[in-house]
Amino acid sequence: MKTSELRNLTVVELLDKLKSFKTELFNLRFQQATNQLDNPMRIVEVRRTIARINTLIKEEELKAAK
Repeated sequence: MKTSELRNLTVVELLDKLKSFKTELFNLRFQQATNQLDNPMRIVEVRRTIARINTLIKEEELKAAK
């Protein structure tokens, strides 16, 4: 998911997306451990998306603190 798409979401929606991506990452790691993973680059993509979401949530917290 691109950063521009994520910036249009509210904090609550970002938290929902974060939860779903963490679940997906868990499932991907489980597939990798059992040698059933088709696309190993998907793990990298999901990890980066989680980092983007965490960054945007932190930005919103800093805006609210000012």
